[in-house]
Amino acid sequence: MTGRLGRPRGSPPGQPTGRDPGLPPRLSLGARSVAGQVFALQAVIVVLLIAAASLALVFQERYDTERDARHRSLAAAEAFAHAPGLPEALKTPNPTDELQPLAEAARRASGVDFIAVMTPDGVRYTDPRPELIGKRATGDLSRAIRGQSFTEVFRGSPSDAVRAVVPVRDANGAVVGLVGTGIEVAKVSDVVEGQLPLLLGAAAGALLLATGGAALVSRRLRRQTRGLGEREMTRMNEHHEAVLHAVREGVLIIGADQRLLLANDEARRLLNLPADAEQRPVGELGLDPRTTALLVSGRVATDEVHLAGDRLLAVNVRPTKPYGGHPSGSVMTLRDTTELAALSGRAEVARERLQLLYDAGVRIGTTLDVVRTAEELSEVAVPRFADFVTVELLEPVLKGEEPSRAAGAYTQMRRAAMSGVRTDQPLQPVGDVIRFVVPTAPMAAALDAGHAVLAADLNAAMGWRAQDEAGTRQALGYGLHSLISVPLQARGVVLGMANFWRAADTPEAFDEEDLSFAEELGARAAVSIDNARRFTREHATAVALQRSLLPRVLPDQSAVEVAFRYLPAKAGVGGDWFDVIPLAGARVALVVGDVVGHGVHAAATMGRLRTAVHNFSTLDMPPDELLGHLDELIHRIDQNESGVAGDAGEGAADAAGVTGATCLYAVYDPVSGVCTMASAGHPGPALVRPDGGVEFPELPAGLPLGVGGMPFEATELLLAESSRLVLFTDGLLEDRDRDFDTGLGLLADTLSQPGRSPEQACADVLAALLFPSPSDDIALLIADTRRLEADRIAEWEVPADPAAVSRVRGAGSAQLAAWGLGDIAFTAELILSELITNAIRYGTAPIRVRLLRDRNLICEVSDGSSTSPHLRYAATTDEGGRGLFLVAQYAERWGTRYTERGKVIWAELPLTGGPEPALPVLDLESLEDLAW
Repeated sequence: MTGRLGRPRGSPPGQPTGRDPGLPPRLSLGARSVAGQVFALQAVIVVLLIAAASLALVFQERYDTERDARHRSLAAAEAFAHAPGLPEALKTPNPTDELQPLAEAARRASGVDFIAVMTPDGVRYTDPRPELIGKRATGDLSRAIRGQSFTEVFRGSPSDAVRAVVPVRDANGAVVGLVGTGIEVAKVSDVVEGQLPLLLGAAAGALLLATGGAALVSRRLRRQTRGLGEREMTRMNEHHEAVLHAVREGVLIIGADQRLLLANDEARRLLNLPADAEQRPVGELGLDPRTTALLVSGRVATDEVHLAGDRLLAVNVRPTKPYGGHPSGSVMTLRDTTELAALSGRAEVARERLQLLYDAGVRIGTTLDVVRTAEELSEVAVPRFADFVTVELLEPVLKGEEPSRAAGAYTQMRRAAMSGVRTDQPLQPVGDVIRFVVPTAPMAAALDAGHAVLAADLNAAMGWRAQDEAGTRQALGYGLHSLISVPLQARGVVLGMANFWRAADTPEAFDEEDLSFAEELGARAAVSIDNARRFTREHATAVALQRSLLPRVLPDQSAVEVAFRYLPAKAGVGGDWFDVIPLAGARVALVVGDVVGHGVHAAATMGRLRTAVHNFSTLDMPPDELLGHLDELIHRIDQNESGVAGDAGEGAADAAGVTGATCLYAVYDPVSGVCTMASAGHPGPALVRPDGGVEFPELPAGLPLGVGGMPFEATELLLAESSRLVLFTDGLLEDRDRDFDTGLGLLADTLSQPGRSPEQACADVLAALLFPSPSDDIALLIADTRRLEADRIAEWEVPADPAAVSRVRGAGSAQLAAWGLGDIAFTAELILSELITNAIRYGTAPIRVRLLRDRNLICEVSDGSSTSPHLRYAATTDEGGRGLFLVAQYAERWGTRYTERGKVIWAELPLTGGPEPALPVLDLESLEDLAW
């Protein structure tokens, strides 16, 4: 071995080295060194390149100058030949006198050496040399005579020139003359020769720069090669290759930039490196992650064991010393320790099984869906444990019901999930019913025994083959050869069956260790499936309860055209709800609410709230008052339930309160177009104007129901006809991946689409905003408002005079006749008489009467008194008290609602006459004396 300066290690600098005397000294800078040879070669190449480039530039300059002369000559000839009046001048008796001054002026202007106007046969009319006028031009002019312009390098008398000849045509297109222009070749050569000093100077400068650069490169190369000659460097390289690639130990050299600089043959074999591995980052070499991390870290390692494919390698890592200004890298040596392969294989299998069980615990049961949990079991075992996995479940389990506990009662199941390394497997597809009719088949045997059963060789599993001869024959032909059947059991109850199959992709059959592992995997999956089954049952119960409490059909009314959507949450039914409630006076109430929480309790609470709103709405309260009464009711319910739970002791389950429920209550009047609404902690509605604009009206923020302590405020909006109100719960807009404001923007964009009916708008909104797996319920109510036409409304002011009753009754009868409602005129007059008479007698001014022709005839009498009438039975001796009884008998519905200044008593009659109550026929005039 030699040192870094080429001397044997340990020899003094002056001692002879015993090298070939014909070789130059290693530190020689002579021409025989590699650096000197490279410098000489670079110098020769540079000289040749510069010489060739100079010649090319000279020829290129000559070519460019000549081409420019051709273009200038042709342009001048074309311009003069097409000059106006030239054909006429050629036909004059003496064209020379007229054209000679013009040609000379054009020549001086264009910079050419001559412009000659000639006859078609070449006799000159003009020329810069007067002695040539009248003489024939030399050269071939036949192309111009035929009408073709051309340029050429002319050699001959009177001088060599780059000339152009262009024919002159008259109005008929006939050639009447020729125009010749040109630049003398001597002048073209002078231009090229004028460029030679510049070209030669540039070539000399390039030669100096290139030679200097070659000298710098050679100097750098001398330092790198230490002045070694070609033969000595070849010998050193042969020694390097012989030693590096012959040793049975892998060597890797890694640079400071984490790139592979060198790998010997043994390292390539042990690590299975690609052919182009060198200069690639170590992270792209496909090494084991631990090996890659070790190389990237740059730490020192001694005999660490690393995995490389099916080999165990003893790895040593040391840093390299910096050299030539390069930062320190690292060198790794590898030794194959394959004799430990058997032990490491068993340890790796155990590690993989533990990892698979861990992955199963993480990946199985991520959702509370029975089928999805079965799919997760099949997915986690393929391909690390089995080539194909099928999962069958009992029908009650799929429905969320409790399976039977009777042993041996499982003769058929439905396939719920299947995964495999390929899609062309021969097994029955998902959804098929799988029957276990042969007791000795692995599936039936596992169910009967209550534990996993191994069929290591399916060819010998006669029970399995007898169960379905055609199907098993196809499966064996496909390559299925080994099976483990595991009953899925939880709390001692069988839920289903998991079957693990191996095919030709995995030649090794299942063994006893695999049997234990499969049973452990099935036990973990069974717990998740049972949890999902229980949730499915509770979820179905809550959904059924909620749907039974929500409106199934919306009531008939004319104020709005309504469409709705309700979607329960995937994770559990919540307490979202909505309602449409017809009110007196053709009005309608739109309600939407949300109960915090999920499950049966939330659904039951929602039902209680909806019932309470219905009851309060019959009193025809303003929205703010209705929410106030609802808030007081819920607060009282919470107090009562909390007191019951407290008395039950610590062992009783705490009764969940209603606090946290929200509600938006809106009342729309189609007569005035006014919508009055109030909110108890619920998001306000979206308002879509007839022009398509969308806005979100600001509502006073109210506290959720049950909190108490603060009154609610109502807001009135005057809606244009065909406006659209959109009421919704927050589950429509926000989720884990989207905030409320973003949802509002999406909702506004969706609702702005023109020409969509309420049903279509509901579909659009859900398509744009629905989450794949919503975590909260969604209630959506879209209502297009309508206005009651003016010709279907009749109003009168009534003075506080009993004599006015008959006049108003007559006006009402006339209006009914105009509406075509003569069949019910008598009943309507009777009701109007009673209501107006009692308003005059017991009420205060102002008194008004209003008739509305909607789905029913609505009779309204309002006054300024807040006294409420009551229906009662009059005694035989009473003179009055029967008027309101008559109203109740003849009207379909009647009632009282209070306003800010008084009350309105109303009654509804069907538009068509029907059988009337069996009451004595009364004189309408006499009814005015009755009192209620």
